[in-house]
Amino acid sequence: MIVIALGANIPSRAGMPRDTLNAALTALREQGIRIAAISSFYATPAWPDPGDPPFVNAVARIETGLSPPELMTLLHATEESFGRQRTKKNAPRTLDLDLLDYDGRIEEGPPVLPHPRLGERSFVLIPLADIAPLWRHPATKASLAELIEALPPNERQITRLEA
Repeated sequence: MIVIALGANIPSRAGMPRDTLNAALTALREQGIRIAAISSFYATPAWPDPGDPPFVNAVARIETGLSPPELMTLLHATEESFGRQRTKKNAPRTLDLDLLDYDGRIEEGPPVLPHPRLGERSFVLIPLADIAPLWRHPATKASLAELIEALPPNERQITRLEA
């Protein structure tokens, strides 16, 4: 199973963050990526500066013949096509696409697989539960339920958005 995370917290050429995520999924389809499942969209407070606009986050299960490096290149090109500028770490962004898991591979990268902070992020784990509730972390073998339970309470501040 190949899993990517999507996030945005400032407008792009496609509109508001939610519109951007939908447009990014369409752009990926147009590049030959099959979207097998998409989680609900969630609102998540910005980090490290909660004064920044909140994020809209989702997770998608995809199918592709691209290798992990090729897929990362495509994800970065898609981000850039929506105006992503890499200025400073954790800055507001028009689009963020992360490769979380690629068929359970454990690789030093690039890209590093699984994503190195995957098990610490509610905005990834909770949406992932929507589309792959039985998923296990490839490296630690922890279940999704165990990873979510281990999150600090303040890290679970995530709200499912209405469809």
